[in-house]
Amino acid sequence: MSDEKPARESIAEDARIDALEARLKAAREREDERNRPKVKGADANYRSGNRVLADLLGGIFGGLIIGWAFDALVGTMPWGLLAGLFFGIGVAFRNIIRAANARPDDPDEDR
Repeated sequence: MSDEKPARESIAEDARIDALEARLKAAREREDERNRPKVKGADANYRSGNRVLADLLGGIFGGLIIGWAFDALVGTMPWGLLAGLFFGIGVAFRNIIRAANARPDDPDEDR
């Protein structure tokens, strides 16, 4: 056959294309990191809401049960129940106010 070179030679990879691909890959990684959710599990607001609800319900029901038990032992039917209810509500609100005034935990503080 002939010893002539073909008219078109294969074009070598351009360094600019390699640099562009590397920059695109780095940009994709940064974008994936930025869009990844930061919080795993329940967030702090959800947990504090659950704590307030538990304090409120626990205080009310605890006061009712203690007041009912006191009435069953002593025999002053509505007064112990009402006093226990108000006592439970007071304790619940005190716990809620203390939780609201507490400083939130700083996750960077341990480092």
